[in-house]
Amino acid sequence: MKHIAKKRFGQNFLTDQGVISRLVEAISPKVDDLMIEIGPGLGALTKPLLQRLKLLHVVEVDRDIIAWMQTEYAKPAYANNTINIHNADALKFDFTQLADKKSGQNLRVTGNLPYNISTPILFHLLDNVSAIIDMHFMLQKEVVERMVASPSTAAYGRLSVMLQYRLQMDYLITVPPEAFEPAPKVESAFVRCVPHAVLPFVAKDEAIFAKVVLAAFGQRRKTLRNTLKELLNDEGFTALNIDSQKRAENLAVSDFVAIANYLSN
Repeated sequence: MKHIAKKRFGQNFLTDQGVISRLVEAISPKVDDLMIEIGPGLGALTKPLLQRLKLLHVVEVDRDIIAWMQTEYAKPAYANNTINIHNADALKFDFTQLADKKSGQNLRVTGNLPYNISTPILFHLLDNVSAIIDMHFMLQKEVVERMVASPSTAAYGRLSVMLQYRLQMDYLITVPPEAFEPAPKVESAFVRCVPHAVLPFVAKDEAIFAKVVLAAFGQRRKTLRNTLKELLNDEGFTALNIDSQKRAENLAVSDFVAIANYLSN
């Protein structure tokens, strides 16, 4: 079957075997891992993962691809492998349901995420992070740079702070457009995300933390005194020893947590 990539699903299929091998080595799947792949597509990662795993869960929204998978993975070559296909939108999928609550075994998540919805998927996975061991994703290079960015750099923003609060992240591999079919217009990158076993900085109220971060980065070029004026007065900045003339991009994750906790009190 010749599957035509669908723009509405942001489909770009990975075809470079050298890149695929590097990704699988980075993931390093073990036979009994509880692994779930988002957007398996035409099997670039799925097939080598299946060779190493007893069971692989996949979440796919495209019914044409599901029909192809049901035929492809019924072949004798996959007789010893179990693939569990979930026809679902990853943005609405409850990942925690797949964790093995009896044994306490949590999920390893991977995928070549559709670039048009990658940020919402990352935020959705944060809501499921209690059931996740690690995540390995192919994303637009610019998004990965934002995820791992340090304070006071151009790429550092809301995404950096919200993800770094929960996750340790490592930029692993840069992948050129020609590794895909069709080739995207941008470079891609592979990133590893591991939930912190213990949060380095604990927000007493995570909803307030999220509100502070959103407000602070709402108008990047303005000072904190302006962006946080509805939340924090001069007395608050003084108590926290934070310069109100700085911008959001100059604050570390710990600073945002400190502001949120001050407001919680």
